Amino acid sequence: MKAIRITSYLALALACSTALHAVAQMPPKHPSNRPQHPPHSSHDSHPHSHPPHGMMPEFGEALPGLTKAQMATFLDGKDDFEDTETEAGGLGPIFNRASCVTCHSAPVTGGASAINVTRFGRMENGVFNPLASLGGSLKQELEINAVLHEVIPPEANVVAQRNSTPLFGLGLIEAIPDREILRNVRRSPVDGVQGKVSKVADVATGKTLIGRFGWKAQQATLLAFAGDAYLNEMGITSRLFPVENAPNGNTQLLEQYDTVADPEDVVDPTTGRGDIDRVADYMRFLGAPPRQPPTNAAVAGRSVFQNTGCAVCHVPLMITGPNKIAALNQQQVWLFSDLLLHDMGSLGDGIAQGTADVRDMRTAPLWGLRASAPYLHDGRAQTIDEAIKAHDGEAKTSKDRYLRLNKQQVQQLIDFLMSI
Repeated sequence: MKAIRITSYLALALACSTALHAVAQMPPKHPSNRPQHPPHSSHDSHPHSHPPHGMMPEFGEALPGLTKAQMATFLDGKDDFEDTETEAGGLGPIFNRASCVTCHSAPVTGGASAINVTRFGRMENGVFNPLASLGGSLKQELEINAVLHEVIPPEANVVAQRNSTPLFGLGLIEAIPDREILRNVRRSPVDGVQGKVSKVADVATGKTLIGRFGWKAQQATLLAFAGDAYLNEMGITSRLFPVENAPNGNTQLLEQYDTVADPEDVVDPTTGRGDIDRVADYMRFLGAPPRQPPTNAAVAGRSVFQNTGCAVCHVPLMITGPNKIAALNQQQVWLFSDLLLHDMGSLGDGIAQGTADVRDMRTAPLWGLRASAPYLHDGRAQTIDEAIKAHDGEAKTSKDRYLRLNKQQVQQLIDFLMSI
């Protein structure tokens, strides 16, 4: 018995020694060295801050009605949004792109792009598994060292693409009260359309809120949306998302190559704000897509839009609630979305996320459509016509009506959609 105990103690000592040696081999972590910008003053001017009197607004301008201090905050956030992250600042060790603007640049900063990211998981016996222990459901495409390169694991039998979306007017969408979104849920389905809200445990507020951002409406606030993007798209940890992604779940590789102390987005002690706060404010104050003066064809196309049933999901108008920021206070939001999840049948992406099932997708806002090609969640559609024809599930009845339109009606509808 004594010999067994001695052997056990020796094994334990050897294990501890091995663990200590492994720890000793790990590189020391250093504080992040992140880009710094002098703050904009309320006296700074900017060519895209406000359109000249009588001129139509352009994509990328700030919300009308901001104070000078709010405009300076908008410009501060834009600087961070356009920064290129570095390894010294915490980029990676696995990531998709090195800056926010890389994926949100068309037609200007804050817009969309043709860049996709990859999601994967496993569907088995009707249950979706995001394969989180293997790095899912989001695959990062890039890395700071080739040994960290992520692959789609063989266990995955679902692979989907997600296209980068425009960010114009997101502050207005955030300011829409939950009760306004709930009004869009139809107790009695119309054309098979019912819709449901995405319920989100919001990390920024600690509350359960209605999601409204992302293809699955998986985020409810812009601060959480920014923090999620910093972590999952650039590998920058923050106070909201302090844990790095391990390459295909390999924590040993993560420890070996993650040399920057977390959280990497360090809060400024004088302001209590980090980069995710500044970028959230940039998105909050980013103006809505400008609408085009309606042509006769576009006016006729609006009737086609209504008559085909497109407006059942793509609700034209919602109203923001009371807000201490005047530019967001009780404003009309011509977003053309109900912000609900809908069963899209074959157009679903096969990925379950939060309360969104594998066929559920949030109704994409249509405003600014003319500048956000390619279309649909995976960018498969190069034209609006292709996008409409791919609709399925709850949108099938509306799509079938579209297929019965004559050429003139189709063109009128497209003219309308290109004007909003």
